[in-house]
Amino acid sequence: MVEQVGLIQIISPYICQKELKIMNVNWKGVYPAVTTKFFENGELDLDNFAINIEAQIQAGVHAIVLGGTLGEASTLTNEEKLALVRETKKIANGRIPVIVNIAESRTEDAIAFVKSAEQAGANGLMLLPPMRYNADDRETVHYFGRIAKSTQLPIMIYNNPVDYKIEVTLDMFEELKQYENIQAVKESTRDISNITRMRNRFGDRYMILSGVDTLAMESLVMGADGWVAGLVCAFPAETVAIYNYVKDAEIEKARDIYRWFLPLLELDINAKLVQNIKLAELATGIGTQYVREPRLLLEGEEKRQVEKIINDALASRPKLN
Repeated sequence: MVEQVGLIQIISPYICQKELKIMNVNWKGVYPAVTTKFFENGELDLDNFAINIEAQIQAGVHAIVLGGTLGEASTLTNEEKLALVRETKKIANGRIPVIVNIAESRTEDAIAFVKSAEQAGANGLMLLPPMRYNADDRETVHYFGRIAKSTQLPIMIYNNPVDYKIEVTLDMFEELKQYENIQAVKESTRDISNITRMRNRFGDRYMILSGVDTLAMESLVMGADGWVAGLVCAFPAETVAIYNYVKDAEIEKARDIYRWFLPLLELDINAKLVQNIKLAELATGIGTQYVREPRLLLEGEEKRQVEKIINDALASRPKLN
């Protein structure tokens, strides 16, 4: 059994020094898909954003992913996204790479934003299929290829047919092999055996990162290289510990933490994942609950149920070595 400990207080201040201009992305480890912090009026809250990013880095994460679903990207302007890239680069100060999500409806808009992200200092891209239009296989591969040819930044394809209705099949990945900078996949098909299919067909050509919190440990055991995580936003140390224990073949230690973590991880596979995880960040002292409309704060019984899960977890939080 894991031991119990109370709420852990974080944060050490960051010191801005000269940024490193070039940083490799090896697509291994824990990659938090961080939330975007807002004030109650919906404006960006960069102070609390900085607190959370520093907490992630202090816990030992391996990169930061900006502007995903959890980051409320659909409510952000392009300039706000770029501001988050610049702010994260300043905070990270060369310690870890900064990845930005690309989720556009028009190919030309995606290419234009990639160029802007490069100029803002992004180290890599997470790339979704075309938004809104349900592209077929040929169209999706063409879209990915156009973007890959427009940049030298390394790319991780986000394969999430459950939420985005387009599956990137093994045959599509075969076609995408020609683009050297398409290097990784965020595997969110919910099919654990897809990791083995990818390995059997492509060996180490593509790095594989689990994109589903409730399948992450299983994915790591089956050979995934990393974890694009959600509840890490509130519990970075525990997330990193699971990854490290699995990679060190200390499965029992990882399993003990994972069993404690699972009720929290299930908050990520929910339509209100943003509100859920922001409540968890608030409870652990590294975030706020505020969201941007059309999302609204949880209330009533819905909020009480989420808070109970969080409070129960905090009351039995594992003590990490």
